Amino acid sequence: MSQRILIVGAGLYGATCARELHDAGHRVHVIEQRDAPGGNCATRYLPEADCHEHVHGAHIFHTDSDRIWAWVNRFARFNAYVHRVKVCHADAIYSFPINLFTLYQVFGVRTPQQARDALARERQPIAAPANLEEHCLATVGPTLYRLFIEGYTRKQWGRHPSQLPAEIIKRIPVRLSFDDNYFNDRYQGIPIGGYAALFDRLLAGIPVEFDVDFLRDRDHWLARYDRVIYTGPIDAFFDRCHGALEYRSLRFERELLPLADFQGAAVVNYSDAAVPFTRIIEHRHFELPSAARTEAARHTLITREYPAHGGPGREPYYPVGTAVNLARYERYRALADALAPQVHFGGRLAEYRYLDMHQVIGAALAQVQRLLSPGRHGAVTIARAA
Repeated sequence: MSQRILIVGAGLYGATCARELHDAGHRVHVIEQRDAPGGNCATRYLPEADCHEHVHGAHIFHTDSDRIWAWVNRFARFNAYVHRVKVCHADAIYSFPINLFTLYQVFGVRTPQQARDALARERQPIAAPANLEEHCLATVGPTLYRLFIEGYTRKQWGRHPSQLPAEIIKRIPVRLSFDDNYFNDRYQGIPIGGYAALFDRLLAGIPVEFDVDFLRDRDHWLARYDRVIYTGPIDAFFDRCHGALEYRSLRFERELLPLADFQGAAVVNYSDAAVPFTRIIEHRHFELPSAARTEAARHTLITREYPAHGGPGREPYYPVGTAVNLARYERYRALADALAPQVHFGGRLAEYRYLDMHQVIGAALAQVQRLLSPGRHGAVTIARAA
């Protein structure tokens, strides 16, 4: 039988669940606290700059999964954008992530073997790195660590790398080739028309309400629906009864400049601790404009990104995965499990973990499959509507 399902949050996890459950015949209703869908990958068109603004920072879709790439292409066409970041430190600009050209810029090496030798001389013999700083010193040595990681990390996380777990930096590749593609995945790009166009298609035909605070009237909403998929902060759902989970936030400073091109790249990181922002985004470059279109432009939009402490009134962007926070999350997870099967918690805020967009879609599709597969692994499911 068709069930009434409330989805709290019109970000990527919520919208993916909404699409799949709606197509399976269930009565889906989406509510969103913000005034537009898309979560943190939301975009909006700015006619003055003739480009789509990434409202909450740069979001590049990438995946190595044929299945997820095929699924997302049902709702958007993607351009051929490849993420190639530059790093500014002091007066120099470097290729990034660290690749053979970066190593040439820093050490003067020209071949993979010379790069291996340089890295071997730089690395410090730390058998079991206990934190991010030790991991970096053991992996790339002090020179690259100080150029690219130490200052940037202190700004981004508000902590010295010696106080952070090593897992944070393991997402950044080090290559002994001239490949400066930030990602290793086979598929990559930006939706043509921005992420707003993607979400318009994802949520087509599904009732969506904006500017709705679920937590303000939580019991009312829970009483009205057979199932609830909640994608907000898990600690907020439980009134932070075990204390607040810690997040890092961001502050964005937008500027419309009377220039055709400001920096020649979509993203330039600023790794020097003396510079208060971590990166500058120039939005037009995400759309691969032609040279003629760029030359004809009268304005370009840039955004400076400033890290900030999380807390009341600030958007939670990055979970701070200390032992204390993770232990606190497990206590909230136990409370969430006790609400199954009526309430499901999913997405980066509800699961208190960083997720790339393809991982969010994969997790949402897996959860919907569990819900639509009667009796699978003994789970309580809603099955497909007759």
